[in-house]
Amino acid sequence: MKKSKKIKLYMDGPNFEQIRNIKNVDGYTFNPSLFKKLGAKDYISFAKSILSEIKEKPVSIEVFADDENECLKQALITSELGKNVYVKIPITYTNGSTTLKLIEKLVKKNINLNITAIFTLNQIKEILNPLKLTNNILSIFSGRIYDIGLDAKKIFKDISTYVHSNSKCQTLWASSRMPYDYISAEESHADIITMPPEMIMKLKKFGKTSEEYSRETVKTFFSDAKSSGYKI
Repeated sequence: MKKSKKIKLYMDGPNFEQIRNIKNVDGYTFNPSLFKKLGAKDYISFAKSILSEIKEKPVSIEVFADDENECLKQALITSELGKNVYVKIPITYTNGSTTLKLIEKLVKKNINLNITAIFTLNQIKEILNPLKLTNNILSIFSGRIYDIGLDAKKIFKDISTYVHSNSKCQTLWASSRMPYDYISAEESHADIITMPPEMIMKLKKFGKTSEEYSRETVKTFFSDAKSSGYKI
């Protein structure tokens, strides 16, 4: 894979074996859903286990409360787990109200932040002012934007242009759906893309010719049919 130096690659929700064996990444991202999938029983203990494996590269870990006071409490506890921790803060609470005041408080405490679940430029404009002098991360959920029938690449590019023109923040292409998202993220001026481990492994296929991959595909079908003992 030809990897550009202009975009950083983060691994989304790896297990411990994947953390140890997949090295060509620049950081890691997690959320409560991924912790549940990975079998975490105690949130903070599991986060500490992850951070014992990742001591230098950035690790984003999300809060999961649904009001300002509890989110602030969780964010402070999470930020103390390591200097490489970025605390993930959702762009809104579950009722749709903004987390702006929470973000303002955390910026004043110089906590590394990853503002997550962003879908629109208006959401960015609402929270960017307190963040503009930081290099904190703004995660735009491109894959989920595609899910609702919108042009995520155009939306991300508009957001990224605005962010880079008005702040020092980093834009992150999140919720990747396919390896080609890596190219879309580059073309949309993302600073970071996050991908699940299986998708990162597929990036190694970049550079194959279409004819070569076509033949490999036919061989796979043939091999599977043969090993299954099918007859017609």
